[in-house]
Amino acid sequence: MAYGSARAFASAFRAIGLEAEPTPPSDNRTRELGARYTSGDECYPAKVTVGDFMKVVENPAIDKKQIALFMPTAQGPCRFGQYAPYLRQILDANGYAEVEILSPTSQNAYDGLGTLAGAFVRTGWRALLAADLLQKLLLMWRPYEERRGDSEQTYEDSLADLCRTLEQTPVDPGVQLEALRDCMVRCRDRFRKLEARRDKSQPLIGIVGEIFCRLNTFSNDNLVAALEQYGAEAWLSDIVEWIWYTNSEHFRKLKLEGRLWTLEALGAWVRKRVQKHDEHVLVEPFQEDFVGREEPDIYEVLECARPYLPREGAFGEMVLNVGKVVYLAKKGAAGIIDISPFTCMNGIVCEAIYPRISRDLGGLPIRNFYFDGTQADLDRDLGVYMELARSYQKKIA
Repeated sequence: MAYGSARAFASAFRAIGLEAEPTPPSDNRTRELGARYTSGDECYPAKVTVGDFMKVVENPAIDKKQIALFMPTAQGPCRFGQYAPYLRQILDANGYAEVEILSPTSQNAYDGLGTLAGAFVRTGWRALLAADLLQKLLLMWRPYEERRGDSEQTYEDSLADLCRTLEQTPVDPGVQLEALRDCMVRCRDRFRKLEARRDKSQPLIGIVGEIFCRLNTFSNDNLVAALEQYGAEAWLSDIVEWIWYTNSEHFRKLKLEGRLWTLEALGAWVRKRVQKHDEHVLVEPFQEDFVGREEPDIYEVLECARPYLPREGAFGEMVLNVGKVVYLAKKGAAGIIDISPFTCMNGIVCEAIYPRISRDLGGLPIRNFYFDGTQADLDRDLGVYMELARSYQKKIA
C-alpha cells in the first residue's frame, strides 16, 4: 500500500476496536534487516517488507505476544504468494513463533477478512477507496502549485481528516458512508482552495508496474516526485485497481468451475454491488475535478489488454499493466513508466510486450525502471525519458 492507504487501513482496524499502526517508515535499517533475514534470491519488495516487519518485531518495547503482522497473499506466478509463509518461516527460525500473521488471500477476493470482523471488510474497503482519491488529488495538484509544499500539507490535513473520520464514526454502514462522503467533500474543498497554475504543456506520464514498488516511495527512490521536478504530471495506478481485479478473477473462476449459481457466487455478487455503490458515493464529489482523469472499470482495462495479453492466458499485474498502458494512452498520456523490482516476472513479461504496444500507439515512449535497493542514476535517466515524452506529446498534439 501507499503511505496514505496504510494509514487509512490502520484506522479501519481501529474503527472496530483493534490497535493497528503502519510499519515505521522504511530506511537504511530496513535494508539492513531485509538483507540479514533473507537469502538474496528474493525480490526487492520481499526484502523491504521483511525488513520493516523485523524492525517492529525486534523492538524490545513491544510485547511479541501482542503483535500480528498483516501480510496478504495471492495466487499466480508472482513471488508475492510466498511472502506470508516465508515470513512465518523467518519468524519461527529466529525465536518469534508467538508473533501472528494475518494473511487473507486473493483466491476468494480477500473474503477471509470476514472472519476477523464483518464490519472490517467494508470499512477497510472504504478506507482504501478514500485514500486512493486523496492520493489522486495530490498528484493532480502538486505539479502546478504556486507555493511549494502547499499540496503536501493539504494532503496531510486531508489524510488526518480521513483517519479521524474512520476512527470516530460508528461502523453502521449508512452512518459511516455518509460521514466518509462528507469527509471527501471537505478534502475536495481544501484542494480547490490551493493556488495553482495549470499548464497543459506539462506532459502526463502514466505510472504502472508491480504494486508494492510503484506505491512505496522508498522502494522506487521517490520516482514520481523526481518526475514532477522535470515538469510532468503523474497518473499513478492505485491499490483499488488490484482489488477490482481479484473480484473479477473470483467471478471468472466461479464460471469456469460451473459454480455461478451457488451461495458463494451470490455472496460475491452482493459484495460487488455493495463495493460499486460505495465507490460511486465517494467518487461523486470529485466528478468535476477528475474530468479527463477518470479511473476505468476493471473490465475495460482487461479488454484493452486482450490484443496483447489475454487474461485467460496470463495472470496478475502483467495483464493490468498492459491494459492500463493502452487506456492511459487513450486519455492523453505522453508516456508510460513501469516501476518494477529487479527480476520481477511481471515487469519482464510486460517489457517484452511494450515495444509492440508502443508501435501500435505511434511511438508512445514506454520505459521500465527496475529497482533493487542499489544506487542508480535515476535523475539522468528521467531527464532523457522526459525528452522523449515531450517529443511524443508534440507529435500527437
